[in-house]
Amino acid sequence: MTATPGRRAPRLLPVAAVLAALLAACSAGSGATGEPASPASASSASTGAGGDSLSGELQVYAAASLKTALASAADAWHAANPGSTLTVSSDSSSALETKIEQGAPADVFLSADTSNPMKLVDGGFAAGASVAFAGNRLVVIVPKGNPAGIQSPKDLARRGLKIIAAGDKVPITKYATQLVANLGTQPGYPADFATAYAANVVSQEDNVAGVVGKVALGEGDAGIVYLTDARGSDRVDTVAVPDAANVPAVYAGVVVKASMQQDAAKAFLDWLAGPHGQAVLAGFGFLPPAT
Repeated sequence: MTATPGRRAPRLLPVAAVLAALLAACSAGSGATGEPASPASASSASTGAGGDSLSGELQVYAAASLKTALASAADAWHAANPGSTLTVSSDSSSALETKIEQGAPADVFLSADTSNPMKLVDGGFAAGASVAFAGNRLVVIVPKGNPAGIQSPKDLARRGLKIIAAGDKVPITKYATQLVANLGTQPGYPADFATAYAANVVSQEDNVAGVVGKVALGEGDAGIVYLTDARGSDRVDTVAVPDAANVPAVYAGVVVKASMQQDAAKAFLDWLAGPHGQAVLAGFGFLPPAT
């Protein structure tokens, strides 16, 4: 049977409708620029900023007085975060701060004071504010057996005594200088105590570990160090410092701005300042940071 012209027109209507629907679907699937959304963009938008922040190796620059405690802290941190490990480099806080300014590849800086971390904050080398995480106290150490017969800190002014100290920029020196000034105001101490003490200093070491080492070897009669360092050596004895004159040491840390692992670095610093890190530090004689 031959089709008539009147029967062809209805067949064209469904085809037009299908084409219109397809065009509408394409328009709906396009972004504002007319291009489909990128799968990569969608993936990155759904990934948390710290999705893998607790993996990898963190380079920690730490004050010499923290070396032993941080070895234990590194084990505790790794146990809690199996994907993350710590590599600790120890020296005087001032030396480490300088290295970081010069581009040393550190993720976290842990100082025996608050001023060196603040140098990094003020200089734009830190990511965020400094965090106080520990405290310490000072004590006089003498070689085992106390051959010079030092009975109290007042004896540090005795003529001819050999005192081992640290360099001027090392935090222990700042604390020791304040302690000596405080002792000079105590009853029974000579008015020139600070001057006599300074005259007895025969060596200035790179860090507090160097002070402990020389006194332990008998190369000096005494030195002023952190209580934790004295406890960590079985080759020195201690002479107590009056509470009224003692100086609280405050340890603070920062995340290094140049770190490629800032999330993990911040997580570790927060952990160290938190209850788990504080428990590890307390086991080595550290105190909560003084406020």
